[in-house]
Amino acid sequence: MEFKYSRIFILGFGFFGISIIWALYNAYIPIFLQDTFHLSKTVTGFIMTIDNLFAVLLLPFLGALSDMTRTRIGRRKPYILLGAPSAALMFALIPVARTHESLALFMGTIILMNFFMALFRSPVVAFMPDITPSEKRSQANGIINFMGGLGALLAYFGGKALYDMNYAYPFYFGAAIMLLANILVVLVVPEPEEYRVPGKKISIRKLLSETSHRSFGELKENLKDVFTSHEKSLLAVLLAIFLWFIAFNSLETFFTSYAKYYLGIEESTGAFMLGVFSLSFMLFAIPAGFIGGRFGRRRTITLGLIIVIGIMLAAYLVGEGSKPESSSLSDPVVMTFMGLFFVGGMGWAMINVNSLPMVVDMTTEEKLGGYTGLYYFFSQAANLVAPPFAGAFLDVIGYKTLLPFATLFFILAALAMQFVRRGDIVRRKGDALDYVPDMD
Repeated sequence: MEFKYSRIFILGFGFFGISIIWALYNAYIPIFLQDTFHLSKTVTGFIMTIDNLFAVLLLPFLGALSDMTRTRIGRRKPYILLGAPSAALMFALIPVARTHESLALFMGTIILMNFFMALFRSPVVAFMPDITPSEKRSQANGIINFMGGLGALLAYFGGKALYDMNYAYPFYFGAAIMLLANILVVLVVPEPEEYRVPGKKISIRKLLSETSHRSFGELKENLKDVFTSHEKSLLAVLLAIFLWFIAFNSLETFFTSYAKYYLGIEESTGAFMLGVFSLSFMLFAIPAGFIGGRFGRRRTITLGLIIVIGIMLAAYLVGEGSKPESSSLSDPVVMTFMGLFFVGGMGWAMINVNSLPMVVDMTTEEKLGGYTGLYYFFSQAANLVAPPFAGAFLDVIGYKTLLPFATLFFILAALAMQFVRRGDIVRRKGDALDYVPDMD
């Protein structure tokens, strides 16, 4: 199949919809758990790991399952068609469950929503390398992350206005947009022809049995390679991914709580401040991919980590120096946070855009889904650890520990990246024009 940037942009709508859901979920669910159900920050942190638990348990399996699937519409699309509508429905029911003030009903709703999100996340991610050659993957991942950043931006900025009208509106809006975005991907982006096998009957039991054996066997084999290989680049990059996602997920989970309970401003304003981070990430995602392709992924990721570390330290000093006088976006402290987060989003784009291509370029085409699952195994394992770990610090010491906590793990990630020696593009001289996209 001919590579086209236009297809990557349309595929990006899948990430656009997913990012809307997760941005709203991480911004407001911790507030619901603490305000409506009066749960501690540690318990809130544990509940916020449900999506990550599903990811650790299911994404390697689902990545390998979609690798083996063959249908008339391809190997990734069946999971999108099953997972996206179901997840959208459950997400829209979250505010309904809150109004009943039943913790059991609320937990059941978010558990089902998280399960259905896990069902199609890994296949959507693996779709990109399916239709993208190795030398274009940083650039393509930049486009994908641009679309994801656009989704988060819409969630944070539009979500504030909707939340201020009615806390349920962002959930209804997010569910509808996510569903429509993924339907667009299914209808418009074709899978490679070799994965579209019309008329072939599938034995679901046989497929699940083979995939279960393959996926967990492959995960075991891949993890063995990670930890026993003489060359430690894969271990180093996965360790770095684990560390920086501990940092980022702690911020994403608790920043709106930090804004409300420590800075003394409305949670919707805190979410808006995160939106500035997403705005910068969105604007810089595509350039970050081309920078990684031009100057090397490891160098680009390291520079991004240095930028984010500096921003976290500066934000901590601002938060400790003075508190906002109001929740207005024109308040000097709020504006300072937004300015810092704008720069921080650039650094995060340099990190996030170039990491997945590093991992998938350390394997063969036949194992792209499995290595995508391996990437998510480490990133989601980090997200599994981060909320309760950070929540425990916040319970014991207070919200003032949030930014230093994140900074420490960003520093450790930067150190781990210095041991990575593989995953960059091997190019011939004279390929400068390859960095210029053919917008067909």
